Amino acid sequence: MTLILASASPRRVELLRQSGIVPDAVVPADIDETPRKGEVPEVYAHRIAHEKAAKIAAIKTGCIILAADTVVGVGRRILPKTEKVEEARECLALLSGRRHRVYTAVSVVNAEGVQRTRVIMSTVRFKRLSKPEADAYIASNEWQGKAGGYAIQGKAAALIPFISGSHSNIVGLPLFEAMSMLKEAGLKDAP
Repeated sequence: MTLILASASPRRVELLRQSGIVPDAVVPADIDETPRKGEVPEVYAHRIAHEKAAKIAAIKTGCIILAADTVVGVGRRILPKTEKVEEARECLALLSGRRHRVYTAVSVVNAEGVQRTRVIMSTVRFKRLSKPEADAYIASNEWQGKAGGYAIQGKAAALIPFISGSHSNIVGLPLFEAMSMLKEAGLKDAP
């Protein structure tokens, strides 16, 4: 059975490999990822992952499609995938000393075109960041393109005293749930 990963994320490819799964192809879905007015993080993550999987499933019929979207939320607020230093600083200032939630939606389409989407939530707490700690993290450039302006699998791990839930979810793909969904979709290699 052919597995298509509908994501440009190298972290998701690495997480799949960690589980012994190598996608047959990586085909990122080009969709509008602008949040809708009033859309909350969990709903947004679900919609984006669902749309990514559906778009690629329409092109690559007869395959298993896996898509995901990770969103960092503070209350009802969706934090951006940071592209600019100012955005990263704002995110770190907002996350400093408090808990936030990380939502990853996983959407799988089986070879018959049946689609299932689930959202997994983890809670993360950052320590209160001093200006030198925030500056050092900004200087690392790990924040570039990351939801909420940080990567838990890198230097930010030293700034996080508490997580509740799936670590791989925070990285970008909740492996337990993703493997279960892929197995249900007919992927024989799924552990």
